Amino acid sequence: MIARALRWLMLLQVLAALGLAWLLWQAGVRPTALALLLGVLGVLLLRALIVARNFWQSRRLAGEPAPQRLEWTAAARLFAGELGANLRTSSWGMLHPRLSTAGAPGKGMLPVLLIHGYVCNRGFWAPMSCQLARAGVAHGAVDLEPVGAGIDDFVPAVEQAIAALLARAGAGQVVIVAHSMGGLVARAYLRRHGTARVARVITIGTPHHGTALARLAPGSNARQMSRPGGQPNAWLAQLAADETAPVRALITSIYSYHDNIVAPQDSARLPGARNSAYAGLGHVALASDARVLHQVLSEITIISEVGAVLLAPHGA
Repeated sequence: MIARALRWLMLLQVLAALGLAWLLWQAGVRPTALALLLGVLGVLLLRALIVARNFWQSRRLAGEPAPQRLEWTAAARLFAGELGANLRTSSWGMLHPRLSTAGAPGKGMLPVLLIHGYVCNRGFWAPMSCQLARAGVAHGAVDLEPVGAGIDDFVPAVEQAIAALLARAGAGQVVIVAHSMGGLVARAYLRRHGTARVARVITIGTPHHGTALARLAPGSNARQMSRPGGQPNAWLAQLAADETAPVRALITSIYSYHDNIVAPQDSARLPGARNSAYAGLGHVALASDARVLHQVLSEITIISEVGAVLLAPHGA
């Protein structure tokens, strides 16, 4: 569904670029290749302005300045990295939603279920999937549909995906890696089904306490991620109240001090979980940054090794 919508959006962008190029050509811009180039740059400028608007709103609504201030060169890299990540995911990755195939299986590695965020699909995970495949980690993904449904409505799809992945990998538990809203879906799954089949949950850029920018988005799930009056939505508050300390201890929350979607940015910090913060990364770029990918793979490896030790026969 998302892939089809994005293909139409891409077509509109191509038509807009051609239309702008035609207007420039009519105005006397020559050669034709220059008019076409300027048309494409016009569309890219519009995309850049949307990303810039998100950064501006997230800083304005954050209230507190980021703990780590960026020099202008680092701020430029932050913006360019987030724009590039947006273009890659929305203009290619999610248009072709497929995962990489793992090579030689990593010995004793737990399988990984990838859960995307708001208005995305499994194609969002292309960089992470490549990393997992190179490490020989069996993995799968779930597409959260319909896109505007309540977060609890996605739990059955996660349950089915976990069952299918465990059967395919011949394992007893999975590691869940989730981006943005996907982290809330993972927590909703744990609330309904418990932790028996989940060894670890790693959330990336998840608004655990909501985000002020959600008020601008449509859908029941967006309302659940909102912060009316500067406080987490009632659904988020109830989710937190329902969680126990052992459940929180299963979660790692990776986030950025400079997230352009989660505002305030420390909304991604989850008490009782292992929290890991980065600087100079945007919301989408977090999930493909080399440092984050390395941390995720390290955690998967560690929890897999710990699980193997615990399951080994006594004295082995």
